[in-house]
Amino acid sequence: MSRPGFGLEFLVRRVPRPGDAGSVALVGAGPGDPDLLTVRALRALERAEVVVYDRLVSAGILAMVPHGAARVDVGKAPGRSAMTQPRINALLLEAARAGWRVVRLKGGDPMVFGRGGEELEYLRRHGIAVEVVPGITAATGCAAAAGIPLTHRDVAHSAVLVAGQLAQGAEEPDWAALARPGQTVVVYMGVRTAGRIAQALIAAGRPPHTPVAIIENGTRPDQRVVPATLGTLAAVVTEAAIRNPALLVVGEVAALARTGGADAVSEKRISA
Repeated sequence: MSRPGFGLEFLVRRVPRPGDAGSVALVGAGPGDPDLLTVRALRALERAEVVVYDRLVSAGILAMVPHGAARVDVGKAPGRSAMTQPRINALLLEAARAGWRVVRLKGGDPMVFGRGGEELEYLRRHGIAVEVVPGITAATGCAAAAGIPLTHRDVAHSAVLVAGQLAQGAEEPDWAALARPGQTVVVYMGVRTAGRIAQALIAAGRPPHTPVAIIENGTRPDQRVVPATLGTLAAVVTEAAIRNPALLVVGEVAALARTGGADAVSEKRISA
């Protein structure tokens, strides 16, 4: 069963057996390639009776969900929400209270730009047993798949992860700190705001010729890595018709990216 909004009406029908307490596992599904799912995450999926998943969870990973488990699609897209966060919280709570073993499946790592922290706090506040199963976050997984070291002793001594899509009313990032030399900046959810991000980094002191790697569908069969610079980023995103999910890797290490599409990715896997 899988459709947006499905859940509460069905899930609460179960009458818990005495001592049959439900639980929630916040599970990281990794950046997309099913082979990058952790063993612990796979075990959590195999035990799941209800799986509440986001839109960035790949079809290959969803295929690992037990046949008899209920699937609840709560995926969000920029500018559109299939289900509000408060309703997702309520769904997880009510399903656990009804005695189900619930897996909250999130792309990447649940605690990195996945609102896992909010769900963890909410469930703990209501007395629900919660387990966090970390996943390979998109920054490390997609960069590795593209042949990019996020740190390199010659050109990058640190790496910073930042969200390109700010919450309404949130303060602007510290652009001066992000523009420091010798640092890699990985931007999540930055496709729509790529031009503004580039302008802000340049204004804060990062040179326009700073390399950028745009990684679309990282680790997946249709992965595409497109090179740019801060000065050309906005134009390249438009010309290459970049679509989410995509990451922006900004810094000298981006020049080491292996560019290309699915053929290049497959060749790299075979030669690894």
